Amino acid sequence: MDSRIAEVTQRIIERSKDSRKAYLEKIEHARRQGPHRGVLSCGNLAHGFAACGTEDKSDLRSMTKANVAIVSAYNDMLSAHQPYETYPAIIRDAVKSVGSVAQFAGGVPAMCDGVTQGQTGMDLSLMSRDNIAQGAAIALSHNMFDSTLMLGICDKIVPGLLMGALSFGHLPTVFVPAGPMPSGLPNKEKARVRQEYAEGKVGRDALLEAESQSYHSAGTCTFYGTANSNQLVVEMMGLHLPGSSFVNPGTELRDALTKAASIQATRITDLGDTYRPIGNIVDAKAIVNGLVGLLATGGSTNHTMHLIAVARSAGFIINWDDFSDISNAVPLLTRIYPNGSADINHFVAAGGMSLLIKQLLDAGLLHNDVNTICGEGLDFYTKEPMLKDGELEWRDGPTESLDKEVLATVETPFKPDGGLSVLDGNLGRGVIKTSALRTPHCTIKAPAVVFEDQFDLDAAFKAGDLDKDCIVVVRFQGPSAIGMPELHRLTPPLGVLQDKGFKVALVTDGRMSGASGKVPAAIHVTPEAYKGGLLAKVEAGDLIELNTETGALTLHVDEATLEAREAKPADIGHHHIGMGREMFGGMRAILTGAEEGACSLFYNQEQAL
Repeated sequence: MDSRIAEVTQRIIERSKDSRKAYLEKIEHARRQGPHRGVLSCGNLAHGFAACGTEDKSDLRSMTKANVAIVSAYNDMLSAHQPYETYPAIIRDAVKSVGSVAQFAGGVPAMCDGVTQGQTGMDLSLMSRDNIAQGAAIALSHNMFDSTLMLGICDKIVPGLLMGALSFGHLPTVFVPAGPMPSGLPNKEKARVRQEYAEGKVGRDALLEAESQSYHSAGTCTFYGTANSNQLVVEMMGLHLPGSSFVNPGTELRDALTKAASIQATRITDLGDTYRPIGNIVDAKAIVNGLVGLLATGGSTNHTMHLIAVARSAGFIINWDDFSDISNAVPLLTRIYPNGSADINHFVAAGGMSLLIKQLLDAGLLHNDVNTICGEGLDFYTKEPMLKDGELEWRDGPTESLDKEVLATVETPFKPDGGLSVLDGNLGRGVIKTSALRTPHCTIKAPAVVFEDQFDLDAAFKAGDLDKDCIVVVRFQGPSAIGMPELHRLTPPLGVLQDKGFKVALVTDGRMSGASGKVPAAIHVTPEAYKGGLLAKVEAGDLIELNTETGALTLHVDEATLEAREAKPADIGHHHIGMGREMFGGMRAILTGAEEGACSLFYNQEQAL
């Protein structure tokens, strides 16, 4: 085992000793109440299976057959989630074929950042994660179930489902993906059209046509943003069937994997002798494995918040230093857009998850002494699912990459590190994704141009006010201010400025998924401006330094001047009303900072545990 990975794991264990102990005691107490239908009154139980068929009622009365909960984030507006429409019927039939029962326990919301990007609805995006976690918990609170199938893919949805599942950590839980859409317009071409639109060189018709050719069918978007990062991380943690993350929807193999996942959920319940509850699978080593996979592939920076919240849901405390140290220990092995021109289907063709996991295992960068939904260790995850005469089987995966421009080796990686750095200085702490930058390191020292709203940048860009070396500061975008929306509308104009030869960067207490691409972006800066961060005192023309080699995020203004300055008051009332945002005031008020997961669910949790 690589000593650096082992060291991070051990300090997480030590740091979390008390909280993990309390969590394990909680889920063991919940387990002792089972079998769970057995604690229900006759009236409770009758309500629970009133709509079932006669055979299912008999099975649920017996207390010896598994009842599998289906929790789904289905809607038919999200291309990634549209395939889930047919999953409940597939799951019920598969579970019934092995003598058990599956019930649709509940649905959770699933908003699409692709639809809300740059729109007012994006202010609800991050907060929807906690809402999803609560919705999953409500679905499972009927206490009717022996295991759970979680159906979700995108952005906040998988982290939310995972947090909800961990609140019922005594239940075995299998995550069921639906797969990416087939490849469409190449990502490099899509990015080119977006920049040309930002420059006014092409019209809206050309932009819409390019976007429609890129996002063109059912399935997950094929770039390597948070959705596909979710799938990779969940598989690395042993919560998917091996090789199931990136199989296209509407294929025989996809349906076979869904059926197999459903049956597996019946095999690992507390009714048999292979009990594998999710609270035991998600331990410190599994969390570190997820981090290694994320960083070795240049995955979404959203997980610098999501995985912190997920870990906390399992009783573990992790921070950005853990991310940084693991990033320094692992090589960058993939180039998937925005870190390259390939998409997730190209990654699969080059060798995919089986080869990625094999390489990381062989290099001692993953813990192999872990539990998964399939048993002990990750060796099974170096195999690939195949259909032979219509039957699902797993075969040994490839031993070397079929396209080293997409999936490299540990010996000759794209970068010697994982491409995520933590910045620290008087402006606060933030993260920067360096894996997609044109150079391995970034040093920029330039005057600030300050905005209080992402929408104000467009006018300045079109007026030519940004045609200079500058560091663009966009503040009052943090969790407590307006819910921390993603700011991807800033990327095309800043990319244009870069292409004109200007040195530009972004500093914000807002959020980007890691699809910031070639523009250096210090994001998730904490403390946020709204909660007393120094960002609130930055003025236009102040010199700011962003340096990934030294880790500096520094406002070069003397202390006496800063002390005398008044913090700029936040004018954000318009972000709190309309599009349902007025209903989330209570949640915004208790959201933790970005490095604590930007989460509302741990309010007074220590007392509750």
